[in-house]
Amino acid sequence: MIDRLLGRASLKARIDELEDENERLQKRFEAESERRSDAVTARQEAEERQNRLEDRIAQLEGELERLEDDGGVDLEYRRRERLRGERLEAVLDRLSSFRTGPEGALTATVGTSAGGSERVRNGNGNGESGGEDAHGVPEPVADALGDRAALAGDAAPCLVCVDDASLVSVALEGPLVPALEPAWNDRFDLEAEWFQPSGTYALALVRADLFAIGVYEGRDRVDYRGFESDVKGSHSKGGFSQARFERIRDGQIDDHLERCRETIADVRRGVDGDVPLYLAGQRGAVDAVAEEVDADATAAVDATGDPKPALEDAYHSFFTVELSVL
Repeated sequence: MIDRLLGRASLKARIDELEDENERLQKRFEAESERRSDAVTARQEAEERQNRLEDRIAQLEGELERLEDDGGVDLEYRRRERLRGERLEAVLDRLSSFRTGPEGALTATVGTSAGGSERVRNGNGNGESGGEDAHGVPEPVADALGDRAALAGDAAPCLVCVDDASLVSVALEGPLVPALEPAWNDRFDLEAEWFQPSGTYALALVRADLFAIGVYEGRDRVDYRGFESDVKGSHSKGGFSQARFERIRDGQIDDHLERCRETIADVRRGVDGDVPLYLAGQRGAVDAVAEEVDADATAAVDATGDPKPALEDAYHSFFTVELSVL
């Protein structure tokens, strides 16, 4: 009552109102200060990021200029892996299961006589005509891979699988890769027997002083022949002595390779039907034998030791596929 009489009640109410208003203004000021602080921080962070990006752009421009001065872009495979056995089977199954639209998957051989010289139709897709680029890559493959087509040329001979969205872009290197014209389909054109042992076939290891041959049913060897020949080693002296030594050694190698051919013919006669023959070993010895035995495929492999274990090593090397991610 005294406050009302003295007029202090209204003053106290006014003070309370002003204190509430002051508190609201204080909170508003603090919020605005925080927003300004956040804005300043964000601006500083943006400026720092811009500086980093400008530095990175300058670095990349310098690298690009250096590469152009070197004559081109330095391309590398994204990944490479040697496949065989179960791992090879799993990768082939994965590629075979890939599906696209009617003409979204391109399969082509690079580095063989199938260069896309005529137009063919394959399944639901279309083969494409055209020549080859500077790297020996068929034009449809070069168009699909762009700058990375050179990697396919480096991997040749190989089978290339690439889709129109570049989700899959791989090259498969193996001695049994067939000559396929470039063709677009809704899936990749792959057959397991192009990369894995299948059916009945003969595989021979040919070296200048060693020979082994096996007849196989799939992965199982059902027949075997093998021998070593007495071939002179290296000669450190020169002159007439070395020339005479080399003539003797060459004659021994010729006799050994002739025995290899005879053994191959004998093994073939013992197999029902005309089975594929694969040769592996030293390149010179393999080529010399392949000329006369009509081999279906050859490969240079480093397999040494006694004939039977060396043949096992040659078998695994021959049926190893190099996967290159382009």
